[in-house]
Amino acid sequence: MLEKIDGIIIKTQDYGETHKLVTIFSNKIGKFNALAKGAKKPKSRMAAVTQPFINARFFVYIGTGLSTIQQGEVLDSFRIVREDIYKTAYVSYIAELTDKLLDSKDNDPHLFEQFYQTLLWINNHDEVDIPVIMYELKLYKKAGFAPILHKCSRCGKEDKLVRFSINEGGMLCQQCAHFDAEAINIPAKLSRLMYLFSEVDLERIGNIRMKKENVQLIRNILYAYYDQYGGFWIKSRKVLDQLDLFIPHVTESKPPNE
Repeated sequence: MLEKIDGIIIKTQDYGETHKLVTIFSNKIGKFNALAKGAKKPKSRMAAVTQPFINARFFVYIGTGLSTIQQGEVLDSFRIVREDIYKTAYVSYIAELTDKLLDSKDNDPHLFEQFYQTLLWINNHDEVDIPVIMYELKLYKKAGFAPILHKCSRCGKEDKLVRFSINEGGMLCQQCAHFDAEAINIPAKLSRLMYLFSEVDLERIGNIRMKKENVQLIRNILYAYYDQYGGFWIKSRKVLDQLDLFIPHVTESKPPNE
């Protein structure tokens, strides 16, 4: 069956001498793999629409086996991302996370929209730490291992949340903090922000100011948390570390409109 599908290329690999196998994250059937015949040829009409991070409208033959791209039309090339090594590294990170954590053809239009909005933000802004964190938290929820941020992961109380426990899978209140001696101290305001980031869509965020040490604290927590529960090695994370991209800058965004 021939389907018209809008989606973003999140992974490409060579397939034979002239073809490409691409992974597309779409708003219609979720993540799927498709063969782009002749896409490695410089003059191929498929070359432009099978580059990493291209947002395109694809006409795809969906069969019982491997899907095949018949043709495509570029909707947004995200040229700024692809020409900037730092932005490319960020997008490579969230794209690889998406590829590793989502099941094939498990459609989630809302998560796709958040991925697209995060890609747009990275393309158009220099400060991107908060949007990346927001997307990560939503992706962890989709994958089934999101941290508990709005209440104590031991007793369920919603106040006096003072520490984040990797082992307990989320926040601990003052009374339960002793259950994990290695839990990370975290200011109450910051724990509330983490919960906000996990729940609120990026389109509603504008100007929240965060000190770079607080962004780094959240980043370190998410790193350690993913290493405990994520299950997949993320190659692009090493690139980010080498570029020192996760030594954040002061980041600004607006609180959501009430």
